[in-house]
Amino acid sequence: MTHIENFKHEDNWQDVKDATMNTIGKATGKYPDSQWKLKLIRAEHSPIRKLKFSWRWVDLPYWVSVHFVRHKIGIEHFVKSQRSDRTGEDRTAKTQDAPVSHECECDGQTMINISRKRLCTCASPETRAAWQMVKDEVAKCEPELAHCMVRECVYRGFCPEMFGCGYDKTAAFQKELEDYRSNNI
Repeated sequence: MTHIENFKHEDNWQDVKDATMNTIGKATGKYPDSQWKLKLIRAEHSPIRKLKFSWRWVDLPYWVSVHFVRHKIGIEHFVKSQRSDRTGEDRTAKTQDAPVSHECECDGQTMINISRKRLCTCASPETRAAWQMVKDEVAKCEPELAHCMVRECVYRGFCPEMFGCGYDKTAAFQKELEDYRSNNI
């Protein structure tokens, strides 16, 4: 069963605030409150890339790992090798759902970007579940960021998919969109 180990994040909001203040010619500012954090994250200003996270999925199906490896900007991937000379097992005998350990380091902007694709109903249920685990961990330490980690249709206010699922035509979508646009965390 896929699960997350070693989720890490250090509170470095003072660094984020200082970088933000530097962009407007000031040296520093006071530690930000929740509303300031939410505004900065929603604006997707560059200092949110200073927010760093790391985690490891354990027993992630290999084919799901491949979905995440496709994301390459703002994230590093360290996936357990399936090489026969390293594992002592015949790689060609492994199935696509063979479990792997997949470790990541990621910034705040990339958390938003990946959420747009991997929380979408067009993504596989297994991929959505794996990314939801990450979002749940983020919510424990950075609720403002987790609030902004939404699927593409909510992020844009409409579905841009060529073959959408129809969620954007539902009352549940309207409620999720309203929640996303609110300042209530």
